[in-house]
Amino acid sequence: MNITTNPAPAEKKPEPKRRYRGSAVEQRKAQRRQQLIDAAIRVYGENGYRHSGVKQVCDAAGLTQRYFYESFAHSDELLIASYEQAARWMREDNMAAAEAAGADPVVRSRAMLLAYFQRLKENPTIARLLLIEIRGISPAVDEAIEKALEATSDDIARLLARPGQRFNGLLQAGILGGVIHIALHWMANGYRTPVDVVTDTALKLGVSLLDQGR
Repeated sequence: MNITTNPAPAEKKPEPKRRYRGSAVEQRKAQRRQQLIDAAIRVYGENGYRHSGVKQVCDAAGLTQRYFYESFAHSDELLIASYEQAARWMREDNMAAAEAAGADPVVRSRAMLLAYFQRLKENPTIARLLLIEIRGISPAVDEAIEKALEATSDDIARLLARPGQRFNGLLQAGILGGVIHIALHWMANGYRTPVDVVTDTALKLGVSLLDQGR
């Protein structure tokens, strides 16, 4: 007599654990990094880099300190990231103002300088970060400053040089440094001088660059 046996029921496989897609994980990490950078700009600009610790920045960002080390090895790296973001924002804003002013190099120069000084006055925390707190920290920070200044010089040459005109690099560096020192003096005196007056003063330096090479 044949005996038929029912096959054993197939073993039910455990359901795989739900995982976030890699892109979502990276997005969350990028978002936390951005929160830290935005917070660092505020904290460093208000309190000074040397008087601000990781905990202060993390508290301002609404994150625990473990997330700091997810994106940065040490505070200098965060300082560089915050400086680069602020410098890029300032540079893009200045260039947009220059391009909107028309084709004349002198008019463009004034528009660029006006935007620069207006933004410094409107954003004193960014002004302090860009021009005061960033100096004398470390060689890596100094390198970041030099790269930002080179990018600004390239933008100036692209927007202001006439066809076939090449600006003298030493003169351009000197003028850029002069504009920064005008800004520092203005900030130290509480922004008392009207923006238009500061702009026209700095423009006297800029015009010497435009006249060079004619």
